[in-house]
Amino acid sequence: MTVANTAALPRAVIDLAALRHNVARLAQIAAPAEVMLAVKADAYGHGLIPIARAGLDAGATALAVLEIPAGLVLRDAGITVPLLAWLHGPNTDFLAGIEADIELGISARWQLDAIERAAANRPAVVHLKVDTGLSRNGASPEDWPALVDAALALQDAGVVRVRAAWSHLADASIADDEAALAEFHKAVAVAEERGAVFEVLHLAASSAGIRMPEARFDLVRFGIAAYGISPFDDTSGTELGLVPVMRLEAPVAGIHVDGSTRARIGIGFADGVPTLGTAKASVLVNGVRRRVVEVGVDSTVIDCGSDRVRVGDIAVVFGSGAEGEPTAETWADWAETIGDELVTGVMPRVTRVYIG
Repeated sequence: MTVANTAALPRAVIDLAALRHNVARLAQIAAPAEVMLAVKADAYGHGLIPIARAGLDAGATALAVLEIPAGLVLRDAGITVPLLAWLHGPNTDFLAGIEADIELGISARWQLDAIERAAANRPAVVHLKVDTGLSRNGASPEDWPALVDAALALQDAGVVRVRAAWSHLADASIADDEAALAEFHKAVAVAEERGAVFEVLHLAASSAGIRMPEARFDLVRFGIAAYGISPFDDTSGTELGLVPVMRLEAPVAGIHVDGSTRARIGIGFADGVPTLGTAKASVLVNGVRRRVVEVGVDSTVIDCGSDRVRVGDIAVVFGSGAEGEPTAETWADWAETIGDELVTGVMPRVTRVYIG
C-alpha cells in the first residue's frame, strides 16, 4: 500500500529567542569586551536581517559580514551599527562600501590602492589585518610594516582612518593560539612604533572568545557559537549554555507498508541533508527516533518499523535536542564534519520561519 502527498515542503524554523539568549550569554562571557556578531553567509544560513536585528537587541554592538554587498543589504534595512567587511576582490566596489560607512578589513597594499582610486568624499575606516598563522588572509609579518606605512600615509592624506588592528586565530590547538597571540602583540607593537594609534584591537572569534580571555582585547567576533553550536570538539553547545537556533523539519510525504513501514519525508541532499553518515543517522517523528535508510535529491526514506505514521506527520531532522531529536552537532558527528556546515548548508529553497 502506498500513500503519497505532493505538498511536502521542508522548513527551517529559526528561534530568535534562542539567538538572543546565546548572544546575551556570550556577551556575559566576553565582558568587558564588546560583541561583534558574525552574520556572514546569510547569518550561517539563518537569515541575515532577522538575525542581525535579534543579535543587536541582545547586546551585540557591531556586525561582521564577509563582503560589502551584504553590508549594503544591512544598511538598506536601516541598521546603523558598525559593520566590518573584509573579503575583497579585484572588482569590489569600495566606493559603495565607504559611502555606506562600512568598515573595511585590509590585508594588502592593493586594497589600499583601490580605496585611494575610489576617491570617496569621506575617509574609509579601515581595520589592518596581520596574518598570525591561519594563512587565510592578512599581511604576512614581512609585509606588515609596509602595509602599516601605506595606511598611515593615506591617513595623513585624509583618504583613510586607521581604526583597528586585527587577525584570525587558527584555533588548531591551545599552543597554536598562544603563539598566534604572541605574533599579534608583536605586530601591534611594530605598528605603534611606526606611528599607528589603534582605537580597537580584535583577535578572538567563538573559540578563543570563550576559552582564551587574554585574546579578547576590545571586542570578540562571535560566529557559530551565537547560533548555538559549539566551536569545540570536546564540548557541546548545550554544555556551554547555548541553545541551537535552527530546527530543520519536513512533513512525511509518502508511506510504503510492506512488512515494515517506510516513510518518505520531503527533504533531501538538495536541501542540505548530508549523504555522509546515513548509516548512523536518524530523525524524530512523533517523539521516536526513526532510522534513515536513504537520502535522495529531494526526499529521505526512514524506517518506522511497525509504528503507525501518517502523511503530514512532521519529521525533525535536527533541532535543539530538547525533544529527543538530533542536533546539528549530532549530524556533524555522523557526517564527520562540523556543525557550521550543517546549518550553513541548508539551501535557500528551504523556507525560513521565524519564531521567538
